[in-house]
Amino acid sequence: MKHVEPEVFLVASPKVDYAAMADYLREVGGESWLERLDTGALDAHLNDPQNLAEFAGRACYRSWEPGLNPNVVRIRADQEQYLGNILASAHGSVLEHISFTFVLHNVSRVLTHELVRHRAGVAVSQESLRFVRLQELPFWFPEWAREDPELMARATDMLTRMEEFQGWMADHFQLDAEGLPFAEKKHKTSFMRRFAPDGVATGLVWTANVRALRHMIEARTAPGAEEEIRLLFDRVGRLMREEAPALFSDYEVEDGAWVPKWRKV
Repeated sequence: MKHVEPEVFLVASPKVDYAAMADYLREVGGESWLERLDTGALDAHLNDPQNLAEFAGRACYRSWEPGLNPNVVRIRADQEQYLGNILASAHGSVLEHISFTFVLHNVSRVLTHELVRHRAGVAVSQESLRFVRLQELPFWFPEWAREDPELMARATDMLTRMEEFQGWMADHFQLDAEGLPFAEKKHKTSFMRRFAPDGVATGLVWTANVRALRHMIEARTAPGAEEEIRLLFDRVGRLMREEAPALFSDYEVEDGAWVPKWRKV
């Protein structure tokens, strides 16, 4: 049995093609916004997620500059103010264009069973224990459990015996025998996973757009949420606040709960 901690790795974020964006803006007369791009006022190299959000929002109203849309007589030039208004007005579709990809590592199947309830705006590729043979049982214990010696002794003993049974089955099924077809290995490995607890740690690649992320950070850090998923989404929230502060800066963190100023985004 191996003690592990849930981890989050941000492995991909939006990358804007500014040349293509510029071609479009010339077509619709968004030259002033182009000038802001050229002077770096949009922080083009560091803030692609926020630039993409602003681009999508302005495309909805053709609000690149006053006069392009006769109904728009005033525009917000400051990006932070502009995106703050997007959040306040619940213009959530703008945020769906911006997706981030994470590796969620050493998270239990308890957590992933809850995570997959969120389907809108996400993509999931999870490690399959039908193919991946368990040799040790990585396991996360919350701090309060680690402080209970009798609990830890009994839990460790039980997990060690389950781990030993995994090894016994691998030997019994001769899974490492030369020439054993992969289909046979998969068949037996699929059976063996039935003897692993839901708490065994696994990993997945998980992608979510900003609209989904905002909802999930709020819902899964709420006081009533399961403690491991609260820990995980606190870390996701902190990553997002660094990556796109204008899209996540309205949250207040209260006793681990991320409470947004603007809901229904």
